[in-house]
Amino acid sequence: MAIGDIIVGIDIGTSKVNAVIGEVNSFNQIEIIATGESKCFGMKKSKITDEEEISNAISKTIKEVEESANLKINSAYVTIPGKYVTIVQNSIFKEAKDKYAGISSRDVTSAIMQIKDIDIPDDKELIDIIASEFTLDSGRVVEDPVGSLSSAFTVKGQVILADKEYVKQIRNVFKKANIEVDGIVVNVLAEREVILDKNELKDNVMILDIGAGNTDIGIFDGETFIYANTIPVGGDNITSDIAYVFNISLEEADRLKRQYGLALKSFIDNDTDIILNTYKGEERTKTIKSSELIEVIEARIEEIFSLVNKDISNIGVKSKINNVILTGLGITNISKSDVAGKIILNIPVKISTGRLISTIKNNFRSSYALVRYVAARPFAKTVSSSIDAKSDTSILKTIRERIKEFFYT
Repeated sequence: MAIGDIIVGIDIGTSKVNAVIGEVNSFNQIEIIATGESKCFGMKKSKITDEEEISNAISKTIKEVEESANLKINSAYVTIPGKYVTIVQNSIFKEAKDKYAGISSRDVTSAIMQIKDIDIPDDKELIDIIASEFTLDSGRVVEDPVGSLSSAFTVKGQVILADKEYVKQIRNVFKKANIEVDGIVVNVLAEREVILDKNELKDNVMILDIGAGNTDIGIFDGETFIYANTIPVGGDNITSDIAYVFNISLEEADRLKRQYGLALKSFIDNDTDIILNTYKGEERTKTIKSSELIEVIEARIEEIFSLVNKDISNIGVKSKINNVILTGLGITNISKSDVAGKIILNIPVKISTGRLISTIKNNFRSSYALVRYVAARPFAKTVSSSIDAKSDTSILKTIRERIKEFFYT
């Protein structure tokens, strides 16, 4: 990590925009300076439907964190849904410039830069490079080859490409908010270090992040990022189903989902009566059984997992997955959702227990994970966002004007 760098991370969701400002302290940890969020409904099913709405939400969020941190923010990193991402695997064999002195950081940086030398389709744009494995000429795999007395090494990595049109929209949205885009990172990739525990980081896992409006899929073969996608169904669909089926308000539907949240009707202990207070029929109120409510929840959860199962089966990656890690505010408050997932996917499923999951409020997890991901980029000299300090006289004084080294240049 680059000690002293201040990084701004922004996540655009289906119901809100949130931001985290973090600084890398002398212990190589992220010290949170400020957080902020604003409601936003300019994104539907992972598509930008209202640029003005998102831009205004970003401006409000930035203003909130600026006031909290007493800083002026000029740039930020942003997440991208998996559906707009293509992952290309590549490997580079590199000879050390001085085989008697060992492998230098310049050798490694040069090799990583060569990973991106692929044919990029006209409708795609490079957004990230990941160096996932280094192998010395002796065959030994190391996390960091710098200093190893080896005449050559091979680096295996992933070139992350994004839909050019979506990236253009993102840049337009940020430009309207007078914020430059430092870099764009796949949401599940950023969240990996936060969601997974130490053993899971080495395992073949699928992260399922079920949010309000979408389910993000991220599949990792050990350290190798192999697949990402987004399914446009989430926790809000469960709420909408309850409201529609029982003809009640969305507010009451959401409250009932949280109060009686259970993914499988077979686990009901006591089939209690529920009085519907906002029933819109002829009667002022209506009474249903909790089993009726849970049946609606179960049907939608079954659909979510079935869509995921169809997706990973169609692309032929299901057999690579040893474990599924479930996370996201859209489902983790619904009991037995992991059991429902295991039944449908036929793969072990568990709720995330990553040691960093509790370090920040769930509302800011994605933007916090983004800050951590950027700060931890190996071999990058500086990744700091463009930040100005506000003086007592409100005269802006630039404290950081560094050339971005997000792509190791």
